[in-house]
Amino acid sequence: MADTAGRTVIGTRRRRSVSAVVDAFGGPQTGTRHPLVAAAMVLPMAILLTITFGGWDAVVTQASSVAGMLGR
Repeated sequence: MADTAGRTVIGTRRRRSVSAVVDAFGGPQTGTRHPLVAAAMVLPMAILLTITFGGWDAVVTQASSVAGMLGR
């Protein structure tokens, strides 16, 4: 049982040090982000990857499929 207590203390110290590093770099943000802000963050990378890997046809196919499901 003494070994278990020692490992628990070491694990607790490790978690504290990891949480200190996360807090030092800003940590996870609480709250919500507006959907348009999220889209503005994601779209430039999505466009770059689409052009880079030639996936434009797949994007068009998926977009038309989603539009058909929505009834537009």
